[in-house]
Amino acid sequence: MSSATSQPGPARSAQPEFAVRGAVDLSALNRPQSPPPGEPGGAPEAGGFVVDVSEANFEQLVRDSATYPVVILLWIPTDKANADLGSTMGRLAQEYGGRFLLGRVDAQASPQVAAAFQVQGVPTVVAVLQGQPLPLFQGAADEQQIRGVLDQVLAAAEQNGVTGRAPGAAPAGDEPAVEPEKPLPPLHQEAYDAIERDDLPAAAAAYEKALRQDPKDSDAAAGLAQVHLMQRTHDADLAAVRTAAADAPSDVDAALAVADLDMLGGKVEDAFGRLLDLMPEADADGKEKLRVRLLELFEVAGTTDPRVAKARRRLSLYLY
Repeated sequence: MSSATSQPGPARSAQPEFAVRGAVDLSALNRPQSPPPGEPGGAPEAGGFVVDVSEANFEQLVRDSATYPVVILLWIPTDKANADLGSTMGRLAQEYGGRFLLGRVDAQASPQVAAAFQVQGVPTVVAVLQGQPLPLFQGAADEQQIRGVLDQVLAAAEQNGVTGRAPGAAPAGDEPAVEPEKPLPPLHQEAYDAIERDDLPAAAAAYEKALRQDPKDSDAAAGLAQVHLMQRTHDADLAAVRTAAADAPSDVDAALAVADLDMLGGKVEDAFGRLLDLMPEADADGKEKLRVRLLELFEVAGTTDPRVAKARRRLSLYLY
């Protein structure tokens, strides 16, 4: 990660100070490619606390930065390295729950917006506080580094009175108003509240109770699978888990641990493929472990997800 500034400084005024000049290096086009956002293997689509930025909504986003922090990712979404960073940052934007809004600028589709940040290449991450651009870093970064930078941005925002929360953003464009969500069933709400206070055993117990009351409660089954995934990865050391799997590529337990982390990071196809690749050579006990974990990960992804249907077909070939 190459840093453009070591720590965000205070915002100076409420007026934007962007210069629409300079060219963005699009050399990423020559690197390994990724599917477009929303397609299998690509970064997630915009939504929640992630919005795609264009000339149409750029000025409003800058104005909004006087109310809540805005973090801008300048990227080429079909470049694999860019897509990986976008996936990580999108997941963190949702995790931070609106303490900042992540705006994604496609440097190819919106070159004038990208040029306004005067960056030399992509991916580049810039914060905007009270209309002021604050360069953060350029290039790839691991999750721990990104968290540290985001925490610095939020600290600087608080010092300057930018303490609002971002609304649940929708993809760019004129979208119809979304009706308020219906209240959750009592046990589902109990599980949600438990997750919010990081009491994962209580969340699992609530979903299990819901399933005992209604074994066909698909939302409870999906929720329980997600909680189990969170429990398994709660204290995981990413580097240690990946090293263990690399050192023992045929070890089922090591593969299960990495697949969980892949799933948590939004790399759904990687998680499925890693486990399915081990099926042919695994012994009976190993096959059962892989089957059970795959079925649970299918619930996490959503049983209607086309990636699940594809993986399920492949799983059935190995089992029967």
